[in-house]
Amino acid sequence: MAVVDTRTLLTPTPGPVRGARWARWRRSVVIGLPLTVIGLLFLACFAGPYVLNLPAPVGGSVLDSALPLGTPGHPLGTDVNGNDVLSRLLHGGQASLIVAVAVNAIGVGIGGVIGSLSAFLGGRADTVIMRFLDILIAFPSLVLVIAIAQVFGPALSTTILALSFFSIPGVARVARSATLRVTSMPFVQAAELGGSPRWRTLLFHIAPNVLPQMLNFALLGMGIVIVTEGALSFLGMGIPAPAPSWGNMIYQGQQSLSATPLLVLWPSLALLLAVLSFNLLGENVRDEMSAR
Repeated sequence: MAVVDTRTLLTPTPGPVRGARWARWRRSVVIGLPLTVIGLLFLACFAGPYVLNLPAPVGGSVLDSALPLGTPGHPLGTDVNGNDVLSRLLHGGQASLIVAVAVNAIGVGIGGVIGSLSAFLGGRADTVIMRFLDILIAFPSLVLVIAIAQVFGPALSTTILALSFFSIPGVARVARSATLRVTSMPFVQAAELGGSPRWRTLLFHIAPNVLPQMLNFALLGMGIVIVTEGALSFLGMGIPAPAPSWGNMIYQGQQSLSATPLLVLWPSLALLLAVLSFNLLGENVRDEMSAR
């Protein structure tokens, strides 16, 4: 009679173990890397000017105009107006990141509530709300944002309010779809059959399961808002000069592109890094949620 070595039955095969470790390592990298880059961007933009004791981003002297890279006191040199490029880059990042966070917070807060209520109420209320949102989506948002900026004047608050207004319909449709999916799940039906009030079902059973999808949508929207704000500032309809933003830095730099190409390169790289990091983080978080 053959003897069976029970140790081989209790010892896991190395293949699945290595596969699980590789999957965990990959998840940590694909989420941790863009999250780290985003954290460093926020830290650099909001704390860097004070930690590095940089000069003000405006009010430079024309005597220091177009200083080269590596000049003492100006690591990235100065622009044609004598302003420190690194200081303007970091303060410009503050404006771009503030717009992105504020727009998505307003869009998710208002659009999420509208979409969830529309799906939860159903019937005629749902039809009216969704048709109104369809009308808003049909408008060319970028053109109307430019028109709003012309009417009220380019400013940080105008940019935030205009972009927020046009982000709400898209968020509301995503929230409605997520709410309809969650509403059909057994635990929601069990809560309703158990006599839970409708407001309590929406607040404590549906909303916590819709919120992660809204946060994921907001991460993907951060990159879109940063690009849109940059385009508006490039066109002179966003953050007004001389206050810096990545978009108006690119616009001002392209006027002397042949002589000082680095004035366009630095804000372009910062814009690319921020948008790429937010997009990668949003997509990887979405994939992780779908897998679970």
